[in-house]
Amino acid sequence: MRYLFLHPVFPGQFTRVMEALARDPVNEVVHCSRESAVRSIAGVRKVRYQVPASTSPKPHAFLQRSDEALQQGTAVLKVVQQLKQQGFVPDLIYGYAGWGPTLFMKDVFPKTPLLGYFEWFLNPFGAEYNFDPAHPLAFEAQLALRLCNAPMLLDLQACDHGVTPTLWQRQQFPAAFQPKLSVLHDGVDTAFYQPVTSTEARQALAQQVPALDLSGADEVITYATRGMEPFRGFPQFMRALAAVQKRRPGCHAVIVGTEAFYYSRAPQGAANYKAALLEELRGELDLSRIHFVGWLDAPAYRAVLRVSSAHVYLTVPYVLSWSLLEAMATGCLVIGSHTAPVEEVIRDGDNGWLVDFFDHAALADRIEQALVEQRSPRVQALRERARQTVVAQYALDKVLPRHLALVQHQALNALG
Repeated sequence: MRYLFLHPVFPGQFTRVMEALARDPVNEVVHCSRESAVRSIAGVRKVRYQVPASTSPKPHAFLQRSDEALQQGTAVLKVVQQLKQQGFVPDLIYGYAGWGPTLFMKDVFPKTPLLGYFEWFLNPFGAEYNFDPAHPLAFEAQLALRLCNAPMLLDLQACDHGVTPTLWQRQQFPAAFQPKLSVLHDGVDTAFYQPVTSTEARQALAQQVPALDLSGADEVITYATRGMEPFRGFPQFMRALAAVQKRRPGCHAVIVGTEAFYYSRAPQGAANYKAALLEELRGELDLSRIHFVGWLDAPAYRAVLRVSSAHVYLTVPYVLSWSLLEAMATGCLVIGSHTAPVEEVIRDGDNGWLVDFFDHAALADRIEQALVEQRSPRVQALRERARQTVVAQYALDKVLPRHLALVQHQALNALG
C-alpha cells in the first residue's frame, strides 16, 4: 500500500501511525512538508514543498488565512503532481486539514481516499473567543473568523473521513460534518510516562536536569506549557504561586516551557508574559524558589513530572494539550481549570481537582491543599485514578491499533 501524509511540519501528528505503517515492507510511506521538527523516521520518505514569496497584492485582512492556505495548497500541489508523474499514486492521503496542504488533493487524485486530521474549528462564541469578559471579541474580528474557516470547510467537504483528538474538539465543527469525524486521540506512551518511587524520581531528575537543584525541596509545584501565556492560564498560575509561596516557605515551583506566546495577543509594556508577570508581582515572589527550565526533551520533562507534588494545567476552552495527559499518566495530582476540554478528562475529586480558570485565589488554596496532603491516601487515590484514566482511554497501545485500522479501512475501501 502507498500512503501520502501532508503537514506543514514533519512529522506533525502522524509520527506513530507512520512508524507503524513503515515497519511493514509492503508499504511505501511518503510525507510532504514545508519544514521538519525531527530529522527522519525509519522507512518514511520525506519530500519538501516551498511556499514562494508572494508577489500578489496584499489580500483583504479577512482573507489572510485563506490566502496563506491557498499558497500552501498550490505549493503542495506542485510537489504532488511531480510525485504522480514519477509513478507514485497513493492508496490513501492523510493530511492536516484547514491550512492548505490538502486543498487540491482530490483534484490530483480524485479516486484516492482523503483522510483529514481536523484539530480545531474557529467559533466566536462558546470556545476560546469571548471567554474572557475582559477581552471581548471585536465585531470585525468575528467577521474575520467566519472567513478563516473557509479552508477548513473546503477540507470537510472534500475529505472521505476525518479524525479529531477529543469529543470537545469534534463538537466545535458544524453539526452537519460531525458524523464524518472519528474521535481518536494521538495516544500517550503510558509505558514511558509512568510513576516511579520517590528515590528513583530524584535520581533521574539529577541526571536529566542537572542544573535544577531540588535536593532540599519536599514540596514541588509543576507547570508545563508550550508558551507562557493567558491561553494556558500563566497569569493566574503566577498570581496563585505568589500566594502559595507566602504560606509554604519550603515549596519550589518548576516551570517548563518557553517565553513565547502562540495564541494570545501581545502583552502591553513587556516583551512577553513572563516579564509582565514578574514585574506585576515584583516583591511578592521568591525567585530563588522558582525554576524556569525552558523547553525540555521528553526524558527530562518526565523527570520533572515524577517529582511533582501538584501539577497545574489551565486552559481556555481550546485544544487539549498532550501535556495534561502525560502528567496524569505519570501519576501527577493535576489541578486543572473548570473548562470544557479539561472536564472531558478530569472529574473533580475523582482523578484530579478543578478550579475556576480566572480564580487564582481558589487555585492557590488547591495547590496548598495538595502540598499539605501530598502523602495522604486520598491524594494517592487521585493520582492512581488519573493514571488509570489515561491507560484506559488514551494509551498509545490502545488507540494506535484503532488509528491504523481506520487508515487501512479507508485505503482498502478504494481498492473495492
